[in-house]
Amino acid sequence: MPLLVVGSVALDSVETPTEYRENVLGGSAVYFSYAASYFTSVRLVGVVGEDWPDEHTQLLQRRGVDTAGLQVVPGGKTFRWKGKYLPNMNDRETLEVHLNVFETFNPQLPEPFRKCPFLFLANGSPVVQMQVLEQCSGAQLVVADTMDLWISTQHDELLDLLKRIDGLVMNDSEAKLLTDDENLVRAGHRIREMGPKFVVIKKGEHGAMFFSEHETYVLPAYPTEDVTDPTGAGDSFAGGMMGYLAEKGNFEPQTLKEAMAYGILVASFNVEDFSLDRMQRIERADLDHRMREYRQMLTF
Repeated sequence: MPLLVVGSVALDSVETPTEYRENVLGGSAVYFSYAASYFTSVRLVGVVGEDWPDEHTQLLQRRGVDTAGLQVVPGGKTFRWKGKYLPNMNDRETLEVHLNVFETFNPQLPEPFRKCPFLFLANGSPVVQMQVLEQCSGAQLVVADTMDLWISTQHDELLDLLKRIDGLVMNDSEAKLLTDDENLVRAGHRIREMGPKFVVIKKGEHGAMFFSEHETYVLPAYPTEDVTDPTGAGDSFAGGMMGYLAEKGNFEPQTLKEAMAYGILVASFNVEDFSLDRMQRIERADLDHRMREYRQMLTF
């Protein structure tokens, strides 16, 4: 089934302990859509400026991503982020953020996009996420991402959004901030009680936790030996998860568990190189091969 994602499209500059890359392809909607494209057809909605390289759009299109919803603002500049990873490769410092055209992003969805049965609201203002949701009357499954900025600055708007969505994806520090609770198990259940039918808490190198009314479980990360650039890992995880759900056309408990596993595996490839460089060198068969290894790893 078609999958719609609305979120940021960016140019990133990334510094790690060993390398530096400038103006590489990034953004939550970009990582998400590329990851999801291994499983299903993806429609992307975002905004860029005149400085956006057309080669990036072509890269997405070659993966089958429908970019009809990518707005180009005349005279505008694309959202840019610059960050530095610490030696442990888990923690990072944001050195520069230039929202540019993303600051006034007012997504207007093409008519065919509004009928997508699966919708992912990638990280962004909950006000904008709600505007998108209002345009998508045909969505059967709506999942959103958020971050500490919106939890702190648009808390009430985020709580309103949580009452309207089916699932929420966030990292562990954000879950603790939203609930003011250091215990992730309690935090996960408390967030679910705010509205979503299920909550997924990302734990970086420690995998992800799942919470629903009837199930709570943890899936470990795939043991990746060479972590080159963790940027976009969380968005790739969400893309793999949602892509698999859209491919199967349901979100039954077993499908959700399999989807989370595929999300973890897509993210494990993503971190092995900068931007989408590693992802461009794999196909679905590589994910399925790693899934067989992952299943064997979890069997005892």
